[in-house]
Amino acid sequence: MAVFRPFKALRPVPEYADKVAALPYDVMNSKEAAEMVVGNPYSFLHVDKAEIDLPESTDLYSPEVYAKAKENLEKLEKDGICAMDESPCFYVYRQIMNDREQTGLVGCAWVDDYIENRIKKHELTRADKEADRIRHVDTCDANTGPIFLCYRDNEKVNAIIEEQKKNAPVYDFITDDGIGNTVWVIENPEICKELSELLGQVGDFYIADGHHRCASAVNVAKMRREQNPDFDGTEEFNFFLAVLFPANTLEIMDYNRVVKDLNGNTEEEFIEKIAEKFEVELASCDGAYYPEEKHTFGMYLGEKWYKLTAKDGTFDENNPVDQLDVSILQKNLLTPILAIGDPRTDKRIDFIGGIRGLKELEKRCKEDMTVAFSMYPTTLYDLMSIADANMIMPPKSTWFEPKLLSGLFIHKLK
Repeated sequence: MAVFRPFKALRPVPEYADKVAALPYDVMNSKEAAEMVVGNPYSFLHVDKAEIDLPESTDLYSPEVYAKAKENLEKLEKDGICAMDESPCFYVYRQIMNDREQTGLVGCAWVDDYIENRIKKHELTRADKEADRIRHVDTCDANTGPIFLCYRDNEKVNAIIEEQKKNAPVYDFITDDGIGNTVWVIENPEICKELSELLGQVGDFYIADGHHRCASAVNVAKMRREQNPDFDGTEEFNFFLAVLFPANTLEIMDYNRVVKDLNGNTEEEFIEKIAEKFEVELASCDGAYYPEEKHTFGMYLGEKWYKLTAKDGTFDENNPVDQLDVSILQKNLLTPILAIGDPRTDKRIDFIGGIRGLKELEKRCKEDMTVAFSMYPTTLYDLMSIADANMIMPPKSTWFEPKLLSGLFIHKLK
């Protein structure tokens, strides 16, 4: 049984919620973050990307950055911008984007569920990115960014959450990108207990987004356990901040690819080589081509859109990883024709989330790239099947929107 429990959140007082809330630290660089906080001293980016308050020459991973993050977090509480709830609560967090709603439950997951694989992973993590968040969590003594988890639907949980949404929200605001964010607090201990018990019966949880934050939180917990050998498992450092969503309410967007060159091929040679593994035809649509089903791809080359369809025998439909479109493209085109072996490290390839639209692919091909590929989105079923099989998705397989905002809920480790 996976554990999900209420906690005492350190969170903004209502009048400052929209000013504190910020996009997660890993969707922008330092320069962009610095521009975002102009005129807003309360933005949580002062905590999550504290280098913006230090000289530009500062090393992003220097002790000064983590110390500044801790100082800025403490200042939010000291100045009365954020306050801690007096008793453990769950929090209902609804986001609305383009008339689509997703509602999750904010609470704390148990590190042992991650260690013992009841919280399922589908991505590898990078040691350098883990090390950064480990130092950030450990220095701040808090989980500052929520992990995006999902679970297979449970009607009783859904009914309780929907009932709570009939109450007055504690936060209700729209961010500059037009996304609505609404939060309700569940203070009733009996309701919190019932939710914990029901969620303990739904089976495994799955990481949708936030593998590095999750792994870092668990590593900090392991460090604290070594430092406190008499721990009994109830200490806050044994738990980490998460938002838990029913999987059927989530949507994965396309995660598209652009490549700098054709690896020495002319356009004609390139298309001829592609045709060995894909059916190639000019797209019949006006404008950009968005794939309409699995195993089809759009390709933008020479200011024209093509439709590619994977031929029979180019993938194993029974293998949950091999049948992914990102795997098919990598195995049959990117590696053998364009010589891109490791898309995580190759500088000739870049990735563009579907939120940017296909016009962004055309734009990049006119600026600094040569060929682009539009992808059919990976499904939640694919994600959970791969995680259940203890397999790993190829990099850049999923793009979730909307992003969970940071700063609305902070979980202190003691």
